[in-house]
Amino acid sequence: MQRKKIKRMLLWLAAAVLLFFITDLIFPFGPDIQYATQITDSKGVVIHAFLSKDDKWRLYSSVEEITPLLRKTLIYKEDQFFYYHPGVNPFAIFRAAARNVFSGKRTSGASTITMQVVRLCEPRRRTYLNKLIEIFRSLQMEMHYSKEEILQLYINLVPYGGNIEGIKAASLLYFGKPPQLLSLAEITALTIVPNRPSSLRPGTRNDALKQARNEWLVRFEKEGLFEKNIIEDALEEPLQIKRLLAPRQAPHLSLRLKQQFPNQPVIRTSIKSQFQSQIEEQVKNYINRRKLMNIHNASVLVINNETMEVEVYVGSADFNNPFDGGQVDGVRAVRSPGSTLKPILYAAAFDKGIITPKKVLNDVPSNFSGYEPENFDKHFNGAITTEFALANSLNIPAVKILKEVSTPALVEKLRKAGFKTIDKQAKDLGLSMILGGCGVTLEELTRLFASFANEGNFKNLRYTADSPLDKKGSAIVSPEASYLVTNILNQITRPDLPTNFDNTYHLPKIAWKTGTSYGKRDAWSIGYNKRYTIGVWVGNFSGEGVPELSGANTATPLLFSIFNALDYNSPKGWYRSPANISLRNVCAASGDIPSEFCDHQIPDEYIVGVSAYQKCQHLRWVFTDVAGKISYCTYCLPEKGFEKRSYPNIAPELIAFYEQQRIPYQKIPPHNPACERVFHEGAPLIVSPNEGSEYFIRQNEPQQIQLACQAANDVQEIFWYVNDKLSKKAAPNEPVFINPPFGRVKISCSDDKGRNTDVWIVVRRM
Repeated sequence: MQRKKIKRMLLWLAAAVLLFFITDLIFPFGPDIQYATQITDSKGVVIHAFLSKDDKWRLYSSVEEITPLLRKTLIYKEDQFFYYHPGVNPFAIFRAAARNVFSGKRTSGASTITMQVVRLCEPRRRTYLNKLIEIFRSLQMEMHYSKEEILQLYINLVPYGGNIEGIKAASLLYFGKPPQLLSLAEITALTIVPNRPSSLRPGTRNDALKQARNEWLVRFEKEGLFEKNIIEDALEEPLQIKRLLAPRQAPHLSLRLKQQFPNQPVIRTSIKSQFQSQIEEQVKNYINRRKLMNIHNASVLVINNETMEVEVYVGSADFNNPFDGGQVDGVRAVRSPGSTLKPILYAAAFDKGIITPKKVLNDVPSNFSGYEPENFDKHFNGAITTEFALANSLNIPAVKILKEVSTPALVEKLRKAGFKTIDKQAKDLGLSMILGGCGVTLEELTRLFASFANEGNFKNLRYTADSPLDKKGSAIVSPEASYLVTNILNQITRPDLPTNFDNTYHLPKIAWKTGTSYGKRDAWSIGYNKRYTIGVWVGNFSGEGVPELSGANTATPLLFSIFNALDYNSPKGWYRSPANISLRNVCAASGDIPSEFCDHQIPDEYIVGVSAYQKCQHLRWVFTDVAGKISYCTYCLPEKGFEKRSYPNIAPELIAFYEQQRIPYQKIPPHNPACERVFHEGAPLIVSPNEGSEYFIRQNEPQQIQLACQAANDVQEIFWYVNDKLSKKAAPNEPVFINPPFGRVKISCSDDKGRNTDVWIVVRRM
């Protein structure tokens, strides 16, 4: 009989267990918790937080964030047998039931931490049936989750009144620090609030909360949970709580990452929070001092060159300023780059062997098929070196180099460097792109200069801790070209050195490049050393230009200030010359290999096996009569009565500049008038009108067009023809005006050596 009873009980138990597992399969427990998105710095400290989709401050805490002190206090207060029961404490249930029956009302609960988690995940009315469901769900949870995971869920969901849930949110919003830094007194205060959220609400009921906290601390001492001296310190600790604002650092980056990872509760960034707050304040103060100049915004990006991690991200001077577009992300805004793309162009030209630092270029007025660029200061410098052209950001040499390198080649390099807008504009870009005739972002520019900091090796930026480290990268220019550019951009004797920074200890050792867009709408300054690359943009998001705005005097002081704050006297040292860079003597007049004419030689760095090996031709031999009044060619050279003399071999464009500026130069004597030879090389270059140009002229008001050319040093006279008919005879640099016929017109220019150039234009009636 006894065996039958036992057998029947075992059958009932087996049936109950089977029913439990079947019900578990049919009604699985899978809480769908909508956490608020939190953005952390590189160390895991919360720097920005967003409300959850249901408008709750419910911040996810990992198991690692539950400190031993927090675990010990919480478990002792809420559920001392948490690690021993299967989700339900039968002794607590019997005790609570007995008290409730004998008192005739609910005086004691029996909820374990697990049961509280179930209730927080699936809120129900307080009934006996729902209590049974809670018990079933608790057993389910214990079967599928570990104790640490259950405790973690409780810590994340425990309510603190209003829309604050979880100890992490309460810790940040009431104490302004993460749970790991909470003291025993603070932990105790937070653990008792959920039991009486209205009467013990932090910030409004601080006195009642302090009294309840102290009662629990005394109880902890009596029951031997903590030593007496620890309790005494906790009792003496003041309780001054007020509701704080959620962290709001790096707002632009935080919004960007939240959109990029919408379902990720914790996004760990590469941001250094101390640097971020420091630079945010620095930028805000800097712009506040310039608002009287009508300059209202700035953006800054700081990249660690070794890891390519973004350590500082400032999208605007003040995110909370709606009047000046504070919520616009200036790091990603498309702007005109001004002259900031010149370093990559010069690096490309170094790699092609076109130039070396001492190669002489002509900074003179030039016409590129109708495009006539000017320098920023409206002045021209004549013959200058490559390093002078880049250090002084001269426009004419840059356009000439781009013409030789080719626009498609430069666009391809920028495409490899991740310039999205330029990639989209590629078909429409011409020579003007090197002076700002394209669109870029601060992010793209700073990443490009980080490539120079990494010896020409391009790597992707890392915004989050999960971003893969690109160890290899891809070379966009050679280490040698990068080194030559860095050496030039490190010079301090240049016009874009800010006022009052010359000969000062405040000047950091960096290589930097400035840029100012057309109309003075954008001021740029990008700089780097071995440790950091920092990009700065200053201007107005409205696009309004400011006469005082310039890369040198507006953006560069902020760049220097940031470098001095983050890496003054950097311990990383400076760049060393690559093995393939060598020194050679060149002619100072041309930058080419010295020839028999070169008596002034200077050292120049070059790339072995790449840089051009071209003999200097800044002078040429000319046969003249004894008086030096007539020159001879080999065709008309007399048998005697002549001399061999050297004369400057000056380019026609430079001659035109000398004539215009009234700069004296040595001219080759007129060629022997008795010579009948026709020359073929060195024909005049017609600079006006341009090939294929269209002119619209009123028939009743005839308008003249200008004819202009650039001729060689040995030319004394030129002849202009219109449709093969002689129109004017003039000196090489004399302006000529004509009334052209309508239709397709041929313009010809011949010099006194018989050399000729033709262009075709179209003249239409208006």
